[in-house]
Amino acid sequence: MEPRARAGKNVGKMNFSYQELTQFLIAHGDSRQPLQETMRVLDEVLTEFIQGVSFEASRVAQLAGRQKVKYEDFQFAMRKSPVFLGKAAENKELREALEKQRKMFDEDEYVKD
Repeated sequence: MEPRARAGKNVGKMNFSYQELTQFLIAHGDSRQPLQETMRVLDEVLTEFIQGVSFEASRVAQLAGRQKVKYEDFQFAMRKSPVFLGKAAENKELREALEKQRKMFDEDEYVKD
C-alpha cells in the first residue's frame, strides 16, 4: 500500500512528542517556545518522510524476495540523496562503534570478578 493511502490514519494526531520536536527545533536555531503550527507541520513532514523511505525500502525488499527489510534496502531507497545516505552511513558507524564499546565494557566487568 502506498504511503499516501495510509496518511489518513494519522490525521490530527502528533506522531512525535512535543519534547522531541522542541529539542529538534531548538537544535536548528528556533526559539525555546516554538509555535504550535510549526510543531504540527514538522511532525507531518517527518512522518511523511519516514513513511516514504520505509515504503521504498520495503518495496525493494519485496522485489528481492524478502519479507524483512535490511539496511541495504534503506541505502537503495536513499540512493538519490547523498546527504541522507551519508547521514545513514554515519549513524550506522556510530551505532556499531557504541556496540563495540559496550561489549568491551561488559567483558571488562567479567575480567575483574
